[in-house]
Amino acid sequence: MKDVLTVVMGGGKGTRLYPLTKERAKPAVPFGAKYRLVDIPLSNSINAGFMRIYVLTQFNTASLHLHISNTYNFDSFSKGFVEILAAEQTFTSQNWYQGTADAVRQNLVHFRTQKPSHYLILSGDQLYKMDLSDFYRHHLETDADVTVAALPVTREEAVGFGILTVDTSSRITEFTEKPAIDKNVDHMRIPASLAKELPNYAKGRDFLASMGIYFFKAEALEAALDNTMTDFGHQVIPNLIDNATASAYLFNGFWEDIGTIESFYETSLSLADIEPELSLYDESTPIYTHRRDLPPSKFNSATISRSLTADGCIITDGTVSSSIIGIRTILREGSSLDGVICMGADYYEEPGPARLEDGKAVPPIGIGKGCRIRKAIVDKNARIGDGCTVGWDGIPPDGDYERCLVREGIIIIPKNAVLPPGTTIAP
Repeated sequence: MKDVLTVVMGGGKGTRLYPLTKERAKPAVPFGAKYRLVDIPLSNSINAGFMRIYVLTQFNTASLHLHISNTYNFDSFSKGFVEILAAEQTFTSQNWYQGTADAVRQNLVHFRTQKPSHYLILSGDQLYKMDLSDFYRHHLETDADVTVAALPVTREEAVGFGILTVDTSSRITEFTEKPAIDKNVDHMRIPASLAKELPNYAKGRDFLASMGIYFFKAEALEAALDNTMTDFGHQVIPNLIDNATASAYLFNGFWEDIGTIESFYETSLSLADIEPELSLYDESTPIYTHRRDLPPSKFNSATISRSLTADGCIITDGTVSSSIIGIRTILREGSSLDGVICMGADYYEEPGPARLEDGKAVPPIGIGKGCRIRKAIVDKNARIGDGCTVGWDGIPPDGDYERCLVREGIIIIPKNAVLPPGTTIAP
């Protein structure tokens, strides 16, 4: 395992997650009350014993740099590291990353110094728990040049994925990118003998979709990138299927690609289900994140149901249901949250006179007294004044408004936003 080098793809601008990505890289988006999205692939890799990790990114990297430098510090005996490689100009390349494959190609000069025998390519914006050591074992046993992690999907879901055809030994024989719903792909169904190996296989999920997670032999990856191809899913993998040995690793656990505000919102709230598909409570496979040494959360008379609350929160005479409450969230007297993701705050404000802007007092960080908020994402350091009503009486149409944005029927209060007392956001 010491010969495996993990490469986490940090993604592009993350436009579909805007405004959560306005001031931060996509992998740095807060998630699950106390984590960042990037903690998921990094923790999967570390739990498998793959301790040499590079994260490739090129947009809004400051917060991602800060999080990784404050979190992933290995001792000198482990030889492990997590380092960010941002796009850079060199004498051989002066371009931004043109795609996932191009990002890896531009950084091969850095990877080669680690002398890896195999590369593990992960996405920085997917939520899942996978035993990557078992994935590696399968890759070695099949002696494939590339092994693609794949999961079963329905025919309707297949239109959004690259679909694989495999034989009874898991060898990939065909790849079709996002087949239209009217295209006949019956010949690409999972062989019955392989379906039996999937412990939770459900009838109807008859096609294998690429998860964008790959194991490569080092020499095979270098050969596959000795060209101008820019994307793994669209170009490199289909080309390898025709010209090298490709295998599929069958995965049937929870997996979600966080590509939109809606998927981020729904997946985040699902963590608070009584029996969540993605459990945060398995001590054998922890999710690592920045240790903040915050005080315990304090509940001064509160009613909380099906919700997660991070450290350092203070909730006073509040009602919270089906919500995610991030670090240092302050919920003041008489406020109610229903289906809300609060990302919390980066710091506590010192007590004292109210801050003034244009001669008017600005509400303190957190949620004021008597507020009612429903189906919303409240980004970090937001200041919501007393008596605000957000989404409680309905959601405005999608669009950009003076103090919020609405995406896919979800209200977003941006980072550092200010809602004056009495603000109402409704249709």
